[in-house]
Amino acid sequence: MANAGFDVGTATVDVSSRESVHALVETTAAHDDVTGVIHAAGVSPSQAPVEVILAVDLYGTALVLEEFGRVIAPGGAGVVIASQSGHRLGALTAEQDKALAITPTDELLAFPMLQPDQITDTLHAYQLAKRGNSLRVMAEAVRWAKRGARLNTISPGIIITPLAKYELTGPRGEGYRRMVEQSPVGRAGTPDEVGTVGALLMGSNGAFITGSDFLMDGGVTASFFFGDLASE
Repeated sequence: MANAGFDVGTATVDVSSRESVHALVETTAAHDDVTGVIHAAGVSPSQAPVEVILAVDLYGTALVLEEFGRVIAPGGAGVVIASQSGHRLGALTAEQDKALAITPTDELLAFPMLQPDQITDTLHAYQLAKRGNSLRVMAEAVRWAKRGARLNTISPGIIITPLAKYELTGPRGEGYRRMVEQSPVGRAGTPDEVGTVGALLMGSNGAFITGSDFLMDGGVTASFFFGDLASE
């Protein structure tokens, strides 16, 4: 980005640490108005144990939204990158949905459904985290609106990034390849395709969109419930 002429600054941040995220927010806000936030940090089911997935993908997202929600400028917008996996988790109770959406950030990981005896495996933890991301964004969009800002979620399917390549060649690779092959589109997505949706949500053409989640997975979830993947 610097080579393309942008003024770029970088920071190493642990999104599961309030101190680390707060320092990023303070540094960013001191530089200029914060008009856009894109949060994509996360670990996959093959990369980390249950407790790390919940700390990074679930708690970390809630933390980033809370901290940046304090400083987001009027007219600003945010996008959280969630996952198709959140859409394939079975229905939760209304109480569970509400808890994932509005439980105070520092109390979130103490919620009963997130305890070790309730999480069956890393995929289950990942699905809960990503479902929690979309619910959290709905609730935070109401708070961000008080500052004149918008907030949405994108739930991509298999997008050819380093993380996806790791999954496609890792222990869950066969399942990932089958999802691609048996999806209605029949291929994986590209970062540019996700970026196009992100640009809509962050820009003036998306001014009427907030608190929403956009599933873009080439139809994998549709096939999971109603197509060839449903029979497996």
